[in-house]
Formats: sequence, structure tokens, C-alpha cells
Amino acid sequence: MGRGVAFALEGVHRSYRSESGGEVAALAGIDLAALESSFVALLGPSGCGKSTLLRLVAGLDRPERGVVRSGGARPAMVFQDAHLLPWRDVLANVELPLELLGQPAPARHARAEAAIAQVGLADAAHRYPAELSGGMRMRASLARALVTEPRLLLLDEPFAALDELTRMALDDELRRLWREAGLTVLFVTHSIAEAAYLAERVVVLSRRPAHVVLDHTLALPAERSAALRAEPAFARELGVLQEALRHGAALPC
Repeated sequence: MGRGVAFALEGVHRSYRSESGGEVAALAGIDLAALESSFVALLGPSGCGKSTLLRLVAGLDRPERGVVRSGGARPAMVFQDAHLLPWRDVLANVELPLELLGQPAPARHARAEAAIAQVGLADAAHRYPAELSGGMRMRASLARALVTEPRLLLLDEPFAALDELTRMALDDELRRLWREAGLTVLFVTHSIAEAAYLAERVVVLSRRPAHVVLDHTLALPAERSAALRAEPAFARELGVLQEALRHGAALPC
């Protein structure tokens, strides 16, 4: 049986008001679709509308023109800032979405503990955010997203503020979670290397107002490890993405 479509954007336009009161076009005629259980990375210049696109897919915003179609998959979002409540320990932070949904305490405790174990934080379940490293806080944020058992995981530069070694470790962790859970992932990043390492497909956006410059399926193995980053095939893919980014950044507004 073939995979269904997790989400699709068809001719999507979105603009917003700037601080000066003028109208700024963020997205201009975006066409983008992803199959269920796929991993898509989104690249583009700063301020080009990547986060706006993510919010549209999540259903947190609506386009002015065009259509956003959902395959019915329940979404969850992870941001660059973990946004953990400092007065709650990891377990209480992770179970918060279930608490807001009105789930009884025993059920939400069990699901939160399972999500925490899923991201390798079981030993830190009763620590508070101030007691965690940056990487541990991001793992807790991932667990909080996973606790609702989403089918669509939307990530907005979640590892950007972390050191390189921690970031690479979490890249591997995210790929493991994606493959084990069969999630559909849409991952926004500024890092060409991170996009190439993580994703099956990379979509490159132009400068604002954004449109798709490149929709590229990566010619890389499904199983990946740190050694891949030194392979000629990986370097070739980086070159393809870098050229598309250069082209998109050079286009006139």
C-alpha cells in the first residue's frame, strides 16, 4: 500500500504587517507536499518565510491565497528555545500537553515517562530546567512534542543554539526517532550540512517573498552515521544545496 500525503501547500501566499505599518510579502505562490513518514528539510535565507510556512502547515496561521491541505495527521512543534517552565521538573514539563487536554494523572505520568525514556532522559525526569544542559533541555522539548503521539513533527531550528558535538548527537537522535515512530518531519534549518545529513528531501526557498528554488531528493544512503559527512557523495550534495541557496538569495525582491 502506498503512502498518503501528510500535507500539501498549493499556490500559497502570505504577507504580514511590518513594525513600520507596511505590508511585507513572506510567501509567494508556494507549492510543497510531503508523503507520510518522509523527512523534509527546509533551507533558505534568514527572514525568507520558513517559520511562516511551518506555522501554516501546523494550522497556526492561514494563507491569504492558496490552499493548505492536511492529511489529518496530528502535528506537534519544536522551537529553537525549549520553552520549559522553570518551576516544573522534566516529567511535569513533558506531561503538560496531556494535562491541558484533561487526561487523568496516572495516564499522563505513564505517557510522559515513556516519552522521556524515548529521548534518553529517563535519569533526568525529576531535574529542573536550570539543572539541564542545552542538549538535555532540547531532548525534554522533543519529549514534550512526542508525548501527544503526533504523526507530523514540525521543527523550527531546534538545535541552532547548541554546540556542534551536541547538535550532531541530536541529529542522530532525531533520525532514530523518525525511523522508529514513522513520523513525517518538516525541519527548518540554516545549516546546509544538517539539512543534507538529516533529510530525504531538501527544499530551498528564495529570499522574501519566498518561492521554491529547489526541491531535491538526496542521493544518500538511508542509514547514516558521522562518517557520511566525510564522503564525496555528501560533499556533492552540499554543493547542490549551496548553489541553490546562492541562486535564491540573489533573486530580486
